[in-house]
Amino acid sequence: MKKILAFAGSTSSTSINKKLATFTAESLNEATFDIIDLRDFSAPIYSEDEENENGFPNDMTKLSEMFDNYDGFILSLAEHNGSYAAAFKNIFDWCSRINNKIFREKPVLLMATSPGGMGGKFVLAAAEQRFPRHAAKELLTFSLPNFSDNFKEGKIVNEEYLTLLTQKIEQFENLLNN
Repeated sequence: MKKILAFAGSTSSTSINKKLATFTAESLNEATFDIIDLRDFSAPIYSEDEENENGFPNDMTKLSEMFDNYDGFILSLAEHNGSYAAAFKNIFDWCSRINNKIFREKPVLLMATSPGGMGGKFVLAAAEQRFPRHAAKELLTFSLPNFSDNFKEGKIVNEEYLTLLTQKIEQFENLLNN
């Protein structure tokens, strides 16, 4: 059985993106999954000087090596001012220095949600452009706007969005098995 790593591109303890990533992973039919919290991986702000003076932070090496053990990834990105959350960007930068092929030529189900009507579409656009350069072999996307209206009691309650996500999950699982 294929194994998936699911996480949010956020370090918020109340991350709505982690809730979406968790719900999505729990909705898989043909794969097992692990969910991680980026708060468990610390690193100083990336800089060339920091890397040259101190090497790679242990937590970043550990995280990068974890990616070798999975067949695909579910990632829901928080959007801050139209881009990645600063904590995610820092982790992404460190991991790309350790292994530029962050996603290891494996499928990625890339998502975003937000309290507003745009559903993180700007961060999704940035990631859609960037992630293939970091070996996201297949990239499927899903956006959930108006989180508090469409997600309640741990699940998507809007039937239209639930149907869309279910289709994306089926496509993702098909990519895992090809």
